[in-house]
Amino acid sequence: MIRSATVLLGFLTLLYIAPSAALAQNVPPSYQADPDVYKVIFEDQNFRVIASTRKVGVTDKPHSHPVPSVIYFINDCMTRLRTPDGKTVENKSKAGTAGAVPITANHTAENIGTTDCHTVFVERK
Repeated sequence: MIRSATVLLGFLTLLYIAPSAALAQNVPPSYQADPDVYKVIFEDQNFRVIASTRKVGVTDKPHSHPVPSVIYFINDCMTRLRTPDGKTVENKSKAGTAGAVPITANHTAENIGTTDCHTVFVERK
């Protein structure tokens, strides 16, 4: 995994992780909180696959990731992550990389780059 993805996942671990899924339930999961950005493209009894497209300049609505998942970055993207208490981090994701996303509480993601951000999340149910 490249350094930028490691920085992103480390930040998520330090700032967003809830000790249990209960904290992540303070806000709806991504696909329910902001269906304009997050779309369920496959779901069965075992997995949910969510495609996300954040257009240039768009900040998604507050959401959570209530179960661990894997994220795959389809293209290079610059993102600013923000928690409700105002903590932020900027991250450059590299196309073709993937990483584990732990249970993640209330946050937003803003596309601060020059191209739309495309990612895919795979969640185990």
